[in-house]
Amino acid sequence: MLRLVGAHLGSLASRDLKRRCAEGLEHSTETWARRKRALTEQSSSRWAGSITRATHDQWALSRRAQLAHIQGLEAGVRTIAHRLSLPVGEQGTKRAPGGYRSRQEWFAKTRRLHLLEDRLAAERADREAGRVRVVRGGKRLARNRHNLDQAQLTEAGWRRRWEAARWFLQADGESGKRFGNETVRVTPGGEVSNRLPAPLAHLAHNGHGRYVLAGTVAFRHRGEEWADRVSANRAVAYRIRLDTGRGRWYLTASWTIPPALTVPLAQARTGGLVGVDTNADHLAAWRLDQHGNPVGEPRRFFFDLDGPASYRDAQVRHALVRLLHWAKRHGLSIAIEDLDFAAEKTREKHGRRKRFRKLISGMPVSRLRSRLVSMAAELGLTIVAVDPAYTSQWGAQHWQKPLTSNKRATTRHDAASVAIGRRALGHPIRLGVPPRPLRHWGRTAPPHDDRSDRRGHRTAQAGPGAPGREGTRPRIPGPRTRSVRAGCGAKAGDQCAQHRSGHAAEHGFWQQDSLPLSP
Repeated sequence: MLRLVGAHLGSLASRDLKRRCAEGLEHSTETWARRKRALTEQSSSRWAGSITRATHDQWALSRRAQLAHIQGLEAGVRTIAHRLSLPVGEQGTKRAPGGYRSRQEWFAKTRRLHLLEDRLAAERADREAGRVRVVRGGKRLARNRHNLDQAQLTEAGWRRRWEAARWFLQADGESGKRFGNETVRVTPGGEVSNRLPAPLAHLAHNGHGRYVLAGTVAFRHRGEEWADRVSANRAVAYRIRLDTGRGRWYLTASWTIPPALTVPLAQARTGGLVGVDTNADHLAAWRLDQHGNPVGEPRRFFFDLDGPASYRDAQVRHALVRLLHWAKRHGLSIAIEDLDFAAEKTREKHGRRKRFRKLISGMPVSRLRSRLVSMAAELGLTIVAVDPAYTSQWGAQHWQKPLTSNKRATTRHDAASVAIGRRALGHPIRLGVPPRPLRHWGRTAPPHDDRSDRRGHRTAQAGPGAPGREGTRPRIPGPRTRSVRAGCGAKAGDQCAQHRSGHAAEHGFWQQDSLPLSP
């Protein structure tokens, strides 16, 4: 019965998605209502509502993916154009890459620039016209049809997976209805019944066109919360799917969590917090008190991102659960970097650094951030997002060595977690860096007349009570030596000029407030 219902509703969902993609930007509430009325005749009003809502979500997801693809192409075009404008072999900097290594590579990149520009123009035209390209069942599975040997599938096995992926068996919940869902109903005892579509209503063996399944379900995760909701007739959405590899049916329940209130930043900083550094294979965390001092030992929560998407998602969720429970025991907020590698993953920026590109591409920053916010809201924890600039560099420079002892090996990532926590607390990351020693303005004893290098250069420092000792060294116009031009080093005594823009964030109160995240 589930196969029949899934195949029938899947064909309706495919036709509805085709119509929605054909509408493009001309979509309106009237066209939505017409599509829903057409689907209601062949299913039911509730099945039609679930299908149209899923169609709109899929179309919107494709639009977001299209925009991300355009941004990636734009970043690639900018990088190639910049590197082509430089002489061949010119060295790059930390801020921008240099020229290409050889004339042959330079010529190959000119051809690739034209290719990316053509792709970019086509994608922009599609976006302006509202065109998206969606494959129900997944593009990867569709491509596996032409590479069955590499996918280790037979034609019959692929066909079963393809048909199961294109079925539609999901229903939205309704508060006030019996057990929170009128289409797919699950009782507190685990009995499952479906409201059959109109063409299959004659197969129902229960009243009101319902079909009761022989098996029962049980929820091992959050089963008590689910039971409380269905007992109170609160909305619960269900999705049924078939795992063709194991030959098992799975039912997934979901519900909306009330939005958590955003707490003031001062309240989130009360009592300290937990600084978390995101890495490709683990989360490095360290607890800090309200004064920014590390407390206890660093913690590391590892996860493995090699494998299918479901396995990677489970690994990230498991690491976050351990992190949140640890922070919950101490009653502290969590500070995490607001990372975004959208413009950093293009191969044109990092060139042959394949390992680094794979590293940043494998870091699940967006998924981790969204899951962390939603899971923290369930536990009543606050998430504070901070600027990620220089946290790893300054953390390793100022915190790794002081926190290393004979019994504890502090890593660069542990030091970065301390830097992140101090920035979220509003404290400077750097540890009391003393001002640069300034030379005394008065003349010291000159060297001997016969040999100027016998006594060396004047290196006497100003005494503690010398006036103007902490001031900026006055600039004398004109060259002082043959290797220093006039005007060079005008900001040598200005400590603010030695740091990035917004230097006041590292020497006083952080001017750019942290951003508390809420779901």
